[in-house]
Amino acid sequence: MYAPADEPTRARMEAALAHAADLFGEARGDGPIAWGWQGCTIGRRTGAYWLRVASGKGTRPPAPKHGEGAIGAQQLVPAEVPRPRLHDHTRWAADGYAYEAELADCLTTPVISPHRCDITQDPGLPDQWWADLRRALDVLAKAPGGRTTVRDRWAQRAFPHFLGVTAPEMIERTTGHGDLQWANLTQHPLTVIDWERWGRVPVGFDAGTLHAASLGVPAVAAMVREVFDDILTTDAGRVGELCALAEMLQAVARGFYPRLADALASRTEELTGVRPPQAPAAELPQAE
Repeated sequence: MYAPADEPTRARMEAALAHAADLFGEARGDGPIAWGWQGCTIGRRTGAYWLRVASGKGTRPPAPKHGEGAIGAQQLVPAEVPRPRLHDHTRWAADGYAYEAELADCLTTPVISPHRCDITQDPGLPDQWWADLRRALDVLAKAPGGRTTVRDRWAQRAFPHFLGVTAPEMIERTTGHGDLQWANLTQHPLTVIDWERWGRVPVGFDAGTLHAASLGVPAVAAMVREVFDDILTTDAGRVGELCALAEMLQAVARGFYPRLADALASRTEELTGVRPPQAPAAELPQAE
């Protein structure tokens, strides 16, 4: 799934990456190109840094919002949370697309799953890695968050559509990463990457997302449940995990993670007592 959607996207994004290197006064790069979701992001090693460009349709670059994205993480996330430090950033627009480029620390430890969010085998992480992950999320939870990830209005429609149950009247939130899966975590020592969605997330959402992405390897899923047991077994944590499952089941409906479909449905049924609808439409019905 981590590949450009088509050849024009590849060419456009590679040109944007080269343009960003020129803007930062850096060399064009000396490492292989890494692609994000459907070619929306591109990155590569550039000297001592990692150069990353994200794009979306638009005629002007998005105005920075306080506390959001990598810039917000640099401003508000405590240094105790292991993540790449942001050194520079810029925005521009061209040919109907808006771009945002970041120059950050280059990782020295490999990402656990560089090509997909889930895993197919146990990465063999030491106990210290798991302890560091739990500590990082505990520290992050106390930070002020900017954007709200997984909005209530989405949950009101997604719960019955993808889970087959009524959405909760209230979702308790904390500050979290918002996309805690295996493509965004390095091997030991831990670094957490990709801070685009961080902010106010449902309690248990991060742990629930990582658990959902681990269901293909039961031993790892069990470890996630053990490390985050005191969160996932609460009422608020259960709701947060269901939000994560709804997101993953929507991705299944869009054609991703077919191998996880049965496991995601079984975990949902375990939490709710209801088997999720089979083959729901990928897009949510319009709100009444």
